[in-house]
Amino acid sequence: MSINLRGKDPVIIAGAGPVGCTLALYLARQGIPVVMFEAEAELPEDLRASTWHPPTLDMLDELEITEELLGTGLKVPNYQYRDRRTGEYADFDMTVLSDATRHPYRLQTEQFRLTRIVCRILEGMPHAEVRFQCTVDNVAQDDASVTVTINTPGGREDVRGSLVFGGDGANSAIRRKAAIDFEGFTYPEKFLVASTPYPLEEHFPGLAWVNYIADPEEWCVLLRCNNLWRVLFPTPPGMSNDALLSDDYIQGRLHFLADNDEDFEVDHRTLYNVHQRVAKQYRIGRILLGGDSAHVNNPLGGMGMNGGIHDAVNLAEKLMMIDRGDANDDILDLYDRQRRIICKKFVQEQSIANKKAIEAQDPESHKKQQEKYMKSAADPELSRPFLMRTSMIDSVRESYEIT
Repeated sequence: MSINLRGKDPVIIAGAGPVGCTLALYLARQGIPVVMFEAEAELPEDLRASTWHPPTLDMLDELEITEELLGTGLKVPNYQYRDRRTGEYADFDMTVLSDATRHPYRLQTEQFRLTRIVCRILEGMPHAEVRFQCTVDNVAQDDASVTVTINTPGGREDVRGSLVFGGDGANSAIRRKAAIDFEGFTYPEKFLVASTPYPLEEHFPGLAWVNYIADPEEWCVLLRCNNLWRVLFPTPPGMSNDALLSDDYIQGRLHFLADNDEDFEVDHRTLYNVHQRVAKQYRIGRILLGGDSAHVNNPLGGMGMNGGIHDAVNLAEKLMMIDRGDANDDILDLYDRQRRIICKKFVQEQSIANKKAIEAQDPESHKKQQEKYMKSAADPELSRPFLMRTSMIDSVRESYEIT
């Protein structure tokens, strides 16, 4: 199979989320023709992912968009693991990573900020096209090309490409049409996210902008995103979605978190299933997967979107090697190995471990975990390896070592 990235057939990208947009911009800046399909009528304002890790910001630097993205959110140089009962907290200072990254902090901003920036840039590129209200109906390939059948407002249409990238989410049509198994499990509980402008920092002395709060009765995560606090709670299995999204339930959770005499203002609420799944393959011929189409995990640690962007950059680098004649299409199998293995070895294991640590209900286990966090945070020699792992710097480096 010979892949010609500069012929008449563009690279087809399904899904205009942060992962698809990153791949589209990377290739378009190198003069590779791309067409990106988005099912919605306009760019979705998806509020689910909001944490941007240092290596992701380093990668986006190469696309010359990090500075603009930084202007849309909050730089977070430290984050905390808190014990709600005792008030103790471990404060991890990310400046110890200054020699390993140009961005020794987290950025807190909604993922749609990136997609807006990228699509605006793509609009000015003659060899890049973004098409909305286009859903994937089928995908087929042969030795010379791949054909994606899409449903559009004007009817069905076949689009021929040099290859197709499925960045179309956890329910990926590309993955399903390619008959690729999505292996793993789904947690019995759902996660509820409620956003409020209420000053929660007044109830937690020294509160950082990112906080993981353990409590044997009910854990939660507090993230500041621009002018709102986003609060993530686990929910009990068996309750209906309507009950979990009701004002009574959400107010109860927020009042348990902070003693407020009045009801909390809630700007938005989201309830979603929580999965730990990885695609059995990231590549079949001219069909490739990345982001949520290839892997989903619980959000504790902010690794899903970041890992997807790392997929996109890794794949783009290998496609440019093919374009330069430095490699043949076999290097796309290396993309599969590097990103799928590191996902299983690092992202899945780390996110599962994060959930187990914060939800511990045994008081002694809870106490020991908090003591471990506090000891690590207080000692740079201990906090640095911890932060190298949780910031995903280690996972990016290790992925490129896989052969």
